[in-house]
Amino acid sequence: MKITPVERMMFNVMKAIYESGIPMSFKGSMVLKACLMEAGFTDETRHTVDIDANWYSTGWPSKEQMEESIQNALRSNGINLNVKLYRMYGESRSAGFELSDSSSGEVLFTMDIDVNRPVVETRIYEIDKIQFRGSGILPMISDKLFVLSGDKIFRRIKDLLDLYYAAQIYTPDWQEVLRIMKANGKTPGSFDAFLNKKDELRHAYDKFRFEGDVYRPEFDNVYQTVFDYIATVLPRAN
Repeated sequence: MKITPVERMMFNVMKAIYESGIPMSFKGSMVLKACLMEAGFTDETRHTVDIDANWYSTGWPSKEQMEESIQNALRSNGINLNVKLYRMYGESRSAGFELSDSSSGEVLFTMDIDVNRPVVETRIYEIDKIQFRGSGILPMISDKLFVLSGDKIFRRIKDLLDLYYAAQIYTPDWQEVLRIMKANGKTPGSFDAFLNKKDELRHAYDKFRFEGDVYRPEFDNVYQTVFDYIATVLPRAN
């Protein structure tokens, strides 16, 4: 599986944060990419310029604490990036960070960090001798299934695509997926958009940008694969 130079840098940032002892774990597309690589998945997958993470602490970290902790972790590992918080976290809102080249000032990627959300299962990943702590695959599938169950899927078509990738390597206990969703305070929607608005989903998928020369799977194949994958949790037709 091809990893872009920016993605490799993102993995190195995740490694630096893990080794620093900052109370963070990672989730989302970068961790799914690690899952796929560990499983021997060799096809090209969508690229990303965003790291998703959780921050756990007994108190509520300030803007300065978060910026300085991450910046110091990068400097200690010789990573020449500047860290800037552009969105403070709040209720149902993640903290947003920009990581930019220290020489040119160009923003290379972003990092979204949820603070003190419900604890999820994590494990240590290792990719090309790069270690980091990341979410287990079940919580990731739970998050993506939740998005797929509502209208938010039109804005996050990447979650449909990620479930397509996950279907290639892992079949979960779907009742456990739903239990994790409930434990995180989420209730699945009706799946109306997924089941009844296929043309609108196709339009959103066609607009989704695949970076570089990554192969774009046919929408009908993606849709049918995901439909079959999640069939046991879809509402039964009357």
